[in-house]
Amino acid sequence: HGAEHIRRNHGISVKEANEAITDVAALLYDPDPKSTSKNSARLIGYSPTRGHVLVVILVHRNDRSEGWWGANGWTANNTDHQTYRRENTP
Repeated sequence: HGAEHIRRNHGISVKEANEAITDVAALLYDPDPKSTSKNSARLIGYSPTRGHVLVVILVHRNDRSEGWWGANGWTANNTDHQTYRRENTP
């Protein structure tokens, strides 16, 4: 998977995924509630370059104690977008 998979299948660039990951208002669900393996995390964050909320799937790195691999990413659907807005509205 990784960067090429995300770009080819979903049109999301590494820059856009990184923007979502570094969004100070991003929502992190670890483990990902939609994962059957529970080995991944789901992050919902905003990409200014894309102009949309994105979902980025992250997998814990095995080669060091902290860190993630970007496994997948796509433009958030209505449900994830509403969750992002609801959680970030005072």
